[in-house]
Amino acid sequence: MKILVCISNVPDTTTKIRFADNNSRFDSTGVQWVINPWDELSLTRSLELKDDASTGVKSVTVAHVGGADAEPTIRKALAIGADDAVRVNAQASDSFYVASQLAEVVKKESYDIIMCGIESSDFNGSTVGGMVAALLDIPAVSAVSSLKIEGGRPVITRETDGGREVVSVPAPFVAVVQKGIAKEPRIASMRGIMTARTKQIRVLGPVAVEPLTEVVGFDLPKPRAACRFVDPENAAELIALLQNEAKVI
Repeated sequence: MKILVCISNVPDTTTKIRFADNNSRFDSTGVQWVINPWDELSLTRSLELKDDASTGVKSVTVAHVGGADAEPTIRKALAIGADDAVRVNAQASDSFYVASQLAEVVKKESYDIIMCGIESSDFNGSTVGGMVAALLDIPAVSAVSSLKIEGGRPVITRETDGGREVVSVPAPFVAVVQKGIAKEPRIASMRGIMTARTKQIRVLGPVAVEPLTEVVGFDLPKPRAACRFVDPENAAELIALLQNEAKVI
């Protein structure tokens, strides 16, 4: 059984976001790039399954759509434990474009489980995983918080509004993963960092696909208002502020 983990290269959450060219382009100057947190948890769970010989998982591959500047992030995934990596040499323009490229990667290698984070921490689109499954015409399971292999068959726990649902699904399938799939992301060891230098990153050319959307511009959120301090003995003023200014009661 082979697992493909789709990873995004996203700004660290502590990064101060700036835009250029009249707020039409993200300014990447000085940005620290990391593996998308949900993708990192997906990778961790995939490696846990591979570590368990009873699951039958033989390899874990990571795939990314982006330029050569993303290779340090890909190398980090290899250092954590991925066996190899695929990079589609194209700039990610929209979710449909990315999903189309990832679907082609799956077609070339015939992976059994394709894992995608529920969203990326930059654009929060939450659409790539479902699109990959639709393009491949295979099952997709959303809101996955647990993935096990029992008797050679994947068993998935997914979160629902009323609780949890346990489902079994035939491979190949796409698992759209959310928080809970792994307790903590796996940290690269020194040995992993050293061996990652020699692991293969296969670079593929993109397939011809027209993006369905384009970014016209970005708007920064309005600055937060200054804090208002209310005397703890003055409950009437606090209630008036909550009613008339905050409008929460």
